[in-house]
Amino acid sequence: MSHQDRRRAHLIAGAFALAALTPVAARAQEAFDAKSAAHVRTEFIADMDTLHAKITALAKAIPADKYNWRPAPGVRSVSEALMHVASEWYYWAPMSMAGKPPADFGDAKTKIPSLEKDYTTKDAVLAQLDKSWAHCETQMKAADPSTLTGKYKPWNMTVDAAAFGMAGDLHEHLGQLIAYSRSVGVKPPWTK
Repeated sequence: MSHQDRRRAHLIAGAFALAALTPVAARAQEAFDAKSAAHVRTEFIADMDTLHAKITALAKAIPADKYNWRPAPGVRSVSEALMHVASEWYYWAPMSMAGKPPADFGDAKTKIPSLEKDYTTKDAVLAQLDKSWAHCETQMKAADPSTLTGKYKPWNMTVDAAAFGMAGDLHEHLGQLIAYSRSVGVKPPWTK
């Protein structure tokens, strides 16, 4: 288990332990101070950085001729799954820290499916992964912890719930991409 994986496991275990020990009345407040919100933001960014590194490593390791592979009809192809991640880095992940999508992103309901269909080659997907991650990281780092102390838009939830929700979703996509890579004969680069 890598240092980042151990760190993530400790963070998750600590959050569950804290939730179990926190009185119901305190949980009902659903508020953080700026210092606690900053800590959650910092740990979330570290986890997202690890996800970015692994997803990008898989994207680079999968041969270009396998980007159209899909496990079954109607299921996302390799390129579509990677572009789905890129769309989350453009849109949902920044918003989980009260950030914004790019100004020209438009409506997520039409833009996200369009991204999955418009970028299908390895070079184009890798470029979008880099561009979307740069946007996401900038937005998350710019988040003012004092604005993350209570429930905030778009999901009307606290910073810990937003971070855990987004991290869980992106870890699920990492698992999906690991299965895809193994299905096309590619061993994840970080494994022994």
